[in-house]
Amino acid sequence: MVVEPYRDPSRSVPDRVEDLLARLTVEDKAGLMFHDIVAMGPGGRLMTADNPFGRPGTETAIRDLRLNHFNLAGQVDDVRALVAWHNSVQKLALATGPGIPVTLSTDPRHAFSNNPGTEALAGAFSQWPQSLGLAALCDADLVGRYADIVRQEYLAAGLRVALHPQIDLATEPRWARVGMTFGEDADLTSRLVTAYIRGLQGAELDLASVAAMTKHFPGGGPQQDGEDPHFAYGREQVYPGGQREYHLAPFRAAIAAGTSQMMPYYGMPVGTEWEEVGFAFNTDVITGLLRDELGFDGIVCTDWGLISDSVILGQPMPARAWGVEQFSELDRAQRIINAGCDQFGGESRPELVVELVRSGRVSEARIDRSVRRLLQEKFLLGLFDRPFLDVERAVATVGRADFVAAGEAAQRAAMVRLTAATSGPATLPLRTGLTVYVENLGPAAAARLGRVVTDPAAADLAVLRLDAPYEPRPGGFEAFFHAGSLEFPAHERDRIVAICRQVPTIIVLFLDRPAVAPEIAAAAAALLVEFGARDDAVVDVLLGHADARGRLPFDLPSSTQAVVDSRTDTPYDTADPLFCFGDGILS
Repeated sequence: MVVEPYRDPSRSVPDRVEDLLARLTVEDKAGLMFHDIVAMGPGGRLMTADNPFGRPGTETAIRDLRLNHFNLAGQVDDVRALVAWHNSVQKLALATGPGIPVTLSTDPRHAFSNNPGTEALAGAFSQWPQSLGLAALCDADLVGRYADIVRQEYLAAGLRVALHPQIDLATEPRWARVGMTFGEDADLTSRLVTAYIRGLQGAELDLASVAAMTKHFPGGGPQQDGEDPHFAYGREQVYPGGQREYHLAPFRAAIAAGTSQMMPYYGMPVGTEWEEVGFAFNTDVITGLLRDELGFDGIVCTDWGLISDSVILGQPMPARAWGVEQFSELDRAQRIINAGCDQFGGESRPELVVELVRSGRVSEARIDRSVRRLLQEKFLLGLFDRPFLDVERAVATVGRADFVAAGEAAQRAAMVRLTAATSGPATLPLRTGLTVYVENLGPAAAARLGRVVTDPAAADLAVLRLDAPYEPRPGGFEAFFHAGSLEFPAHERDRIVAICRQVPTIIVLFLDRPAVAPEIAAAAAALLVEFGARDDAVVDVLLGHADARGRLPFDLPSSTQAVVDSRTDTPYDTADPLFCFGDGILS
């Protein structure tokens, strides 16, 4: 039996790429250039057209549209079902056309966020603090071990591209996506992303790697008023402090570390010499800066949904074609290709690329340049040679006991003690025999602290777990983005302060972005912050069974006015912060 050269693992990757490329139709090539959302159907079946993302069914996407890159959405609880689904997807792909295996990617799924546009809950995977918690520990070795555990779990689950790390710098504290960054310090982020990429990919991309899609180039942190460019009101990215180079520093480190892919953000730069169009449409940024100046020759995949309007979780979502809203879908696709991007995220519109080539508006040679990059990564990852998963290996690896233990240890260590009682019932470690009033702490964990009562007036101590405040937004999708004011509503602030004045109170505040809470900080007997921790992790720290070793990865502003007056792109720029980057009481 004659084996086509591209199927022969003894041949070099460049030879295999060129052999397969020569066999592909324009339709095959166009399908490779799209990277859309997919989900497991009920019982591990293939997703049908009746799905909450408004996407084609999986069989249609693979057989008819020739797509073979998909972003797996949603929490995974059943590893056996995942493996069965994965293998059925690969069987379908291998039986289609030239038999190109599917590359599955994933947003982060090892922490506590459940925003379907940005992350998934950990489910069966080990659970760690958000990236801010890793940053709070300032430990590149730990980040490398974390990324290696992510790699092992992803590899066993067939997830071969990580749509992370996110290395935007959190210089605008109101931005809804601060939680998945490493904070606002460029040097710290650069050190951590280097370890992160090496943990995912290894020294070079191979069969044991997970490819990193680092985002969001050239740094998505300086959003006007902190609004997010998933939405039209947040499309502008500004640099009032002239800090573009500061935001580029982590991306330089990521390129030096060998990141396989890069994702530009939705935002469009305003008030710079760059053209005022979204970054993926922006030749100045993608070709001029990323390709030519920084020398990046890997895959550039756009963020999701730049060409077509869609409906996500029941909410109409216009294409994030900022600055080119007036363009047709065909013109948008051409503009993205001409800017230097290789792949369209969150779209299933290969017919647009086919039309661009057939009409002569984009040359097939230009398409081939992107397809080479995409095929090369598939071959390097070993997808052609090992397309299927072993269910027992997957079950043994995903959620492995030592991985879970490492994640739980990091949850505890990443907590930050900002203020501490020096005497009385709130002094850490807590003594036994207390009567406690608790909020947002599960019954079993609360019982470990003492006898639980329902009235603060009857307690020796109160322990309140709070989430960082935000302004709720409407819409099935938009509501997941925690944006707007950093202050607690006045009635809630006053209620919390009243409890603090009634009984010594420990505040444990979850931060997915900074909070403005000077009155609460002043009234509390002790203030701790966390970046994703189970109840038992919090209780272990309070009882002294584990040490909180974290330091703040950003400033905590003292007032809303200080945030408004600060420069969006400039770190540590709010006047008289309540707490500063690096603050934290160590035991």
